Amino acid sequence: MRIVAIIVGAALAMALAGPAAAKDVQVKMLNKGANGTMVFEPALVKIAPGDTVTFVAADKGHNAEVISSMMPAGAAPFKGKMSQTFTVKFSKPGVYGYKCLPHYGLGMVGAVIVGSSQANAAQAKAVSHPGKAKQKFASILK
Repeated sequence: MRIVAIIVGAALAMALAGPAAAKDVQVKMLNKGANGTMVFEPALVKIAPGDTVTFVAADKGHNAEVISSMMPAGAAPFKGKMSQTFTVKFSKPGVYGYKCLPHYGLGMVGAVIVGSSQANAAQAKAVSHPGKAKQKFASILK
C-alpha cells in the first residue's frame, strides 16, 4: 500500500510541475570576437522549439534581424533596434539566418537552428549573400 502511495504521489508531483522551463541562449553582437571582427558569438545556436535567444548589444552600432528568405514558412520575422538588447522566442522548427544590417557585407551573420526538423535547410543554404556573408554562411551551415 505504501508503494502505491509513493507512486501516486510522484506522478501527482510530476503532473503539477508542468513542462520543463524554456532555455535562453545569449548571442553577443561584437565589434571584435574570437573569430574576427564584426561577429555574432556564437554564430550558430541550436535550440528546441519554445526556447529563446537574447541578442546582447555588447558593442554599439549593431542589430540582429532575420533574413526573410532564410526562415521557415509561416515563422514570425524579427528585427532588433540598433544598439539594443532584445529577446526572440522561436516556436517554429527550422533554420533561421540573421544579419546585422550595417555589417552584413562584412560577414556579420549567424543562424539559429530550431528543433530537429530542418525542412528549409536547402532553401536557406541556396540564398545569395553579399561580400563575406556568403563565406560565413557556407561555414556556419555546413
